[in-house]
Amino acid sequence: MGVAIRIDDGIYNDARKVAAAECRSIPGQIEFWAKIGKCALANPDLPTEFILQILISKNSDRSLAEPFTFDDQNDETK
Repeated sequence: MGVAIRIDDGIYNDARKVAAAECRSIPGQIEFWAKIGKCALANPDLPTEFILQILISKNSDRSLAEPFTFDDQNDETK
């Protein structure tokens, strides 16, 4: 269930632009930014970019990823 809130027009417009580029809804983009901010405040020693990448990896569809396999037939040391 969502709750209606007032938000600055500038933040809304920024969220609209970024949301379109990152395939999120505007509320989803604002929530994502809030999560980054919350994590950054809770973990001041971590770089914001690191927090961003963790959140992206947690939210990504891992079913689309292919597992890493090592092809030792191309190993030149043999």
